[in-house]
Amino acid sequence: MKTNDPRKKAILESMKGGLIVSCQTQKDDPIYTDTMHIKMAQAAAWAGAVGLRANSPKQIKDIKAHVDLPVIGLWKVWHDDTDVFITPTMKEVKAIWEAGAEIIALDCTKQRTHEGTIAWDLLDQAKKEIPEAIFFADVSNYEEALHAIEHGADIVAPTLYGYTQETASIEEPNMREFARMCRDFKDEAYVMMEGHIYTPEDAMKCIFLGAHSVVVGSAITRPHLTAKRFVDLLSGYQDNWRDAEKAKH
Repeated sequence: MKTNDPRKKAILESMKGGLIVSCQTQKDDPIYTDTMHIKMAQAAAWAGAVGLRANSPKQIKDIKAHVDLPVIGLWKVWHDDTDVFITPTMKEVKAIWEAGAEIIALDCTKQRTHEGTIAWDLLDQAKKEIPEAIFFADVSNYEEALHAIEHGADIVAPTLYGYTQETASIEEPNMREFARMCRDFKDEAYVMMEGHIYTPEDAMKCIFLGAHSVVVGSAITRPHLTAKRFVDLLSGYQDNWRDAEKAKH
């Protein structure tokens, strides 16, 4: 069932029906500066966003110091032998929490990690060690969403649809499957939409289908990827822009 913790519930209910903006930069991004993530977060707050998503303890701390919105924290760590890169171990979980994120995002897919574990197994350990945190399960399909909810995830979202071997060629959100998640899980967890949302109209579709809120990143905060998406189409799909979006940093 959804959390009864008053503090957690207040944070989650404050996001209802709104936009969460993913404010992330990597050092090899053409827009990177030491403070770009802060400017992204301030712009999102100015626009009326209800929350933010941020990567790495440093960027989380910076954003929390300048913007008074709930933060979904994650820490991306890449390895060549796995596709699991979002908050893969307790080291990253603890660092995110200590940096000030109210919500911790985990890869809750059934993929194998660099450490040889199954990604979704981390949720149990994280909940046990940091019960005060709100946990956001990044999944790629219905089965993984169900598993995450059964193991106590507060939020589920199809963030990793398109980022696993089974879904690697996907470019558009699976709205029908997302609607099924909303219908089946709405009383058990907060179902949010994240991934492949590029227009306000698509975000509104997700709310209509039952999303508690919608997370948007690249379409708002990464203009180089927006430009590359246009170039990809205009050049006859000769250079897949999503290769750049999914690149390891």
